[in-house]
Amino acid sequence: QVQLVESGGGLVQAGGSLRLSCAASGRTFSTYPIGWFRQAPGKERELVAALSRNGRTLYVDSVKGRFTLSRDNAKNTAYLQMNSLKPEDTAVYYCAVRLTLSGSSYAYTASQEYDYWGQGTQVAVSS
Repeated sequence: QVQLVESGGGLVQAGGSLRLSCAASGRTFSTYPIGWFRQAPGKERELVAALSRNGRTLYVDSVKGRFTLSRDNAKNTAYLQMNSLKPEDTAVYYCAVRLTLSGSSYAYTASQEYDYWGQGTQVAVSS
C-alpha cells in the first residue's frame, strides 16, 4: 500500500511556472515507475510525463521542453516542474505509482498500468 498526496497547484498567468509535488507514504517508491497525468473538464485523463525505475523520462509532445519530472528519493517525493504554462495546461493533475513488477527502463504511459493514485491538484492558467 502507498498513499500519494499532490500539492502545488494553483492559478497562474500564461507564461508562469508551478511546481507540483507528489509525496508518498506507506512505501518507499524510489525504485517504482511514476506517472503524472492530467484531466481537463470534459476530457479524458491523459499522460503528461512518466519516469521509469532507472530514471528514464518520457513526455507528451505538448509539454516537451516546458515540463520536467523528477524524484527526490530522500524525501520520497516526485515533482513536476511546469514552465511556460499555457491556458491549455489547465486541468486537475494526478500523480500515480506502479508497484506491479516493472521493466527497469520502461516508462508506463497508460493510466491502467498504475496501481495507486493521488487525489489530484488543480492547475488553472489564465490568458
